[in-house]
Amino acid sequence: MNESSALKRAELEQVDKGSLIEMVLGLTVRVQELGSIVLKQAEALQALQDQLAKNSGNSSKPPGSDGLQKPRTRNLRQRAGRKVGGQPGHAGQTLEAVAEPTHVELHRLNQCPHCQCDLSAVALFAQGQRQVFDIPAVHIEITEHQVEIKNCPCCHKCVSAAYPEGVTQRVQYGMRLQAQASYLNTYQLLPMARTCELLGDFYNHTPSTAFIGQANQAVCAGSQAALERIQAQLKAADLAHFDESGLRIAGKLHWLHSTSTENLTYYQPHEKRGQAAMAAIGILPTFTGRAVHDHWPSYQAYACQHIFCNAHHLRELQFISDQYEQTWAMEMYKLLLNIKAEVAQSPSGDSSLPKARIDFFQNRYDALLKAGFAANPPPPEPAQKSRGRTRQSPPKNLLDRLQTHKAGTLAFMHDFSIPFDNNLAERDIRMIKLKQKVSGAFRTMEGASTFCDIRSYISTARKQGHNVIKVLFGALTGSPFLPASDSTV
Repeated sequence: MNESSALKRAELEQVDKGSLIEMVLGLTVRVQELGSIVLKQAEALQALQDQLAKNSGNSSKPPGSDGLQKPRTRNLRQRAGRKVGGQPGHAGQTLEAVAEPTHVELHRLNQCPHCQCDLSAVALFAQGQRQVFDIPAVHIEITEHQVEIKNCPCCHKCVSAAYPEGVTQRVQYGMRLQAQASYLNTYQLLPMARTCELLGDFYNHTPSTAFIGQANQAVCAGSQAALERIQAQLKAADLAHFDESGLRIAGKLHWLHSTSTENLTYYQPHEKRGQAAMAAIGILPTFTGRAVHDHWPSYQAYACQHIFCNAHHLRELQFISDQYEQTWAMEMYKLLLNIKAEVAQSPSGDSSLPKARIDFFQNRYDALLKAGFAANPPPPEPAQKSRGRTRQSPPKNLLDRLQTHKAGTLAFMHDFSIPFDNNLAERDIRMIKLKQKVSGAFRTMEGASTFCDIRSYISTARKQGHNVIKVLFGALTGSPFLPASDSTV
């Protein structure tokens, strides 16, 4: 052994054993700290990867957020075997000739087009008819209202006859033009400036944008009786769809809340998304029917039967299958679609699937949940407990919801009156989102509320088969459309 090695050995022997133990313990703690840091970084990386992987096809993100790189869609629906186009029994629509046309133009035949023989004195052999449906040249009619003014010989006062109701200005636009202006702006979603431009091109009279706003306010005021009835009927409905979506008002994020059935629609904007807004709107606090919605926790605070949207489940399952490559997710996706297809193919008189099929689907559902939980065990308890719930992965969160809300997820196979998804609410709310996309944010809460009231009124009227222009005119003239209940539509 050389002198250097001997010296090192002597130095090591002089090291206190206690110091070595303390050093090892310190290194152990450091390794644990580094392991915790690596775990947190892995979780953060997974969260970022999840965020990048989400699109409109596997999450609740809107299609507009997909950008130019549209996601590849996977259609797992089974072909129905039907040809493209109208199906047997479908009532077709075509332009039919009328028995009494507005105008008749006779085109005489005085000369043979082949030999130029004079046919003016030849007897008529037959007569052909073709009808053209068109509109006459449109123009504004101006009505001047003149009232008599007289001096009363008895009281010696100057008195005047009354102008018709609604005629309040020396020169003004009439209610039919107001109804058309409100129709174009709130139903066809034209911006105010383009609405004025269209009216100018049609009628050679271009009103100001203030006229459009005043027309909307008048329609809103005239439709309040209908809105009150819509709210009352929704509170008493057996089944209603609920949804909410962001809405820009006065430069800030607000929330649009919708409640709807097949025959009723009600919109209301609010600065809050949760229970404060729902309490202010006043429908859910007294609602005792079946509420169809997504898993937003604020809905579940109310004492009614909750039905959960399976379209949301399908998107989440697609995401888990794509991002985490877990087999159970795609199998659950297919299972929900298979149940939906079997419900759709059931005989018309049935109200639910047979018990044997229900038991089969429920057992399969439970087996897939079990497989999912096996692939996603609960996260380990943190060394130091923090406030709130322990963070879980997206697959584990979805599994917990599918297990906890199994009854609300599969309710559509027990009762055919319950829908598979919440698409009705999403269709209703899409029109308000389209308005924002076309015209940008609402400038004031008053303007947003006016627009939502009018859309509630005309959406309900449209669902119940009424002409939108006519119901807008009715609101302006004091005879608004009043919705029938779901049971009498």
